[in-house]
Amino acid sequence: MAAKQEPNFKVVADNRKARFHYEVGETFEAGLALTGTEVKSLRTGKATIAESYAHVDRHGEAWLVNANIPEYLAGNRFNHEPKRPRKLLLKSRELAKLSQAVEREGMTIVPLKLYFNEKGRAKLQIALAKGKKIHDKREVEKKRDWSREKGRLMRDKG
Repeated sequence: MAAKQEPNFKVVADNRKARFHYEVGETFEAGLALTGTEVKSLRTGKATIAESYAHVDRHGEAWLVNANIPEYLAGNRFNHEPKRPRKLLLKSRELAKLSQAVEREGMTIVPLKLYFNEKGRAKLQIALAKGKKIHDKREVEKKRDWSREKGRLMRDKG
């Protein structure tokens, strides 16, 4: 059996709560239009995308809203705004697919992961997602707890 290959990218920010709050569907990889100080700040690994979301405006452009990339300490007067909207770079087909899903099916565009790919470019993994109800979240939590408890029981028994 072949060994599992290591992913060739560095994860900067991960939205771990997204899979709990949303039922994740199709995923896309989007580029980000960033300034120089934003890229340098991302390389330090301090960004957060936990409470952010993406939307497609009426001009057909996708934007990442409410993502926090802190100011670069050595950036002085050329620094950026930490929570400014950032343009997502996607193909026109992907943009059309995202906007149609949001308009017709009531889905949300949720960022899952912010990383640098093997070429050193900042990329954002986004997904079309549908919000979970409270009872769905409880059910997932019960299953997780039961599987953890089952593992404990099996380990103690055998």
